[in-house]
Amino acid sequence: PGKSHTAIDWQDKSTSVYMRSTATTTTIVAAVLLRACVSLHGYSGEGVPPMYGDFEAQRHWMEVTVNLPAERWYVHGPDNDLQYWGLDYPPLSAHFSWAVGRLAQAWHPQLVALHASRGHESAETRAFMRRSVLVADLLVFV
Repeated sequence: PGKSHTAIDWQDKSTSVYMRSTATTTTIVAAVLLRACVSLHGYSGEGVPPMYGDFEAQRHWMEVTVNLPAERWYVHGPDNDLQYWGLDYPPLSAHFSWAVGRLAQAWHPQLVALHASRGHESAETRAFMRRSVLVADLLVFV
């Protein structure tokens, strides 16, 4: 004879699903909070010319991708000095930099102004960059 399903069986399954969902939500919230706390601190190269560190590399890649046509993103030229944080990630990363850079153009244009934004460091820039990472993490991992 087949096993009969009782209210207890259903309740056990429901509780198990609820617990997994709660654990997943708790993990996501904890990860976002951890990233947010880390973002309150400085970064390597902060205030140190001429390269300013990895933060500047990410900012510069947005500058390059929003101001130059895609066929010039990986080519050395007067508007794209590959010795200064040349774009060295695959095209998918470059297109992500372009998308975030377009948001930066609308919200904080100084962040991606061609040539003029080199070494640009401000509280607004840091906030924008760090928040874009949190949003990207949520979009990718959730």
